[in-house]
Amino acid sequence: MSTFNKLSFVFGLLFLGNLAFSQEMINPIIKGYGGIMDAPHAVERPDPNMEYKVVIDIATGDSDPKAVMYSLENVARLLNLHAMGGMPADKMNVVLAIHGGAIWSTLDNETYNAKYGVDNPHLPLFKELAAAGVTMFACSQSLMGRDIDHTKLASEVSVATSMLTTMTTYQLKGYAALKF
Repeated sequence: MSTFNKLSFVFGLLFLGNLAFSQEMINPIIKGYGGIMDAPHAVERPDPNMEYKVVIDIATGDSDPKAVMYSLENVARLLNLHAMGGMPADKMNVVLAIHGGAIWSTLDNETYNAKYGVDNPHLPLFKELAAAGVTMFACSQSLMGRDIDHTKLASEVSVATSMLTTMTTYQLKGYAALKF
């Protein structure tokens, strides 16, 4: 057997082994985003008897205007992971405080397209998040600081006084704070 054939055989075995152990991504709540792998072996899981309250600081934008920001994709992952772990969707209360470089994701399609020359890739995700009960706020300070018209936002996004006031208000209401 030649060296090439031996290497091909070894790589073939590695490829088949990888296929045997790989898992398919699932999306139990947010169907188009935030795919996760089932973890039936997990012993620590969300408590389905609790009400989960989470406020998320979304600040980091991405450099590619054609792609959904990782930070927003991660919100979808959070919901999908909790559902996969046995958490009922109606016990998940998630609030987003969108600001900084992430604020551009909140634009309506016409305004986003005028700025970047492409349709806003975040709009379908915003629709799914809203359908799952996620509340989304754009920081007015970030909007005004970037001269963004507050009437040019995606319909699922409301305006808040600021990210800071949103974060403190919800934390004082007992929400766990995350930063993506």
